[in-house]
Amino acid sequence: MNLMSAIGGAVMFLFLAPILGGLIFGVDRVLTARMQSRRGPPILQPFYDIDKLWHKERAFANPVEVIFTSGYLVLIAFSGVILFSGGDLLLVVFALALAHTFLLLAAYAANAPYSIVGAERELIGVMVAEPVLLLLAVGFFMVTESFFVAEILSKTVPAILSLPGVFLALFAVLTLKLRKSPFDIATSHHAHQELVKGVTSSLSGRTLAKVEVAHWYETIIILALMFLFFAGAPILGVAAVVVCYFLEVLMDNLFPRVTWKMTVKSLWIITVIFAVANIAVIGVYGGVV
Repeated sequence: MNLMSAIGGAVMFLFLAPILGGLIFGVDRVLTARMQSRRGPPILQPFYDIDKLWHKERAFANPVEVIFTSGYLVLIAFSGVILFSGGDLLLVVFALALAHTFLLLAAYAANAPYSIVGAERELIGVMVAEPVLLLLAVGFFMVTESFFVAEILSKTVPAILSLPGVFLALFAVLTLKLRKSPFDIATSHHAHQELVKGVTSSLSGRTLAKVEVAHWYETIIILALMFLFFAGAPILGVAAVVVCYFLEVLMDNLFPRVTWKMTVKSLWIITVIFAVANIAVIGVYGGVV
């Protein structure tokens, strides 16, 4: 990938990802409403919510949360810039982990019970999700001999043929990243758990708006990582991403939230059985790509 293509990809991500992310969340809410026999909000409702939050009176549980939420948004956006400019997957993974550290600090800074419990559960979520993302980067390196997204995209044989287990593990982690049942332990978009907003309980106004926009950015990043598995077959990749997201919405409406212990146990078992075993098999027999 040349310099102009890299810059173009980064700029497109910065400007288009929030728009696409907001639209995805709007469609998500409409699908959820239909599955629950409700009319639901308009597709553009997430944008209306952000506009309302941005114009609210400024009120802080702790003024330092402005710094932490800004850092969270900037680092999430930075992760996407690296990914869409064809950069290093490992750097994307580490930047995402650092970004969530800032979100944790914002929640702890509030010094409120729900916020602190939500922060602790968010930390658990990071501990569960990061190993899968690291295994994803390692798996791509083993089958393409590169950590760089540009090199992975240049392959003609889809990596899904060599990394089906890693893909399934990432699909499970997607449930956690999208804050959906049964793994919405840190926060939820729906009022069906005791913490409700959890890690963002004490955030409001512009600080909460920044966290929501960062979540839109991160959703696009995770979906793009899923698309990488089908780099040699883009149409199939788009179809797979759409189907996976629909399944996430369906599971959110079918399954109740599990405890944090069950979340850790379930996702680590999935990681070991599918992702680690997949990497081990490639290490012994090699990949298809």
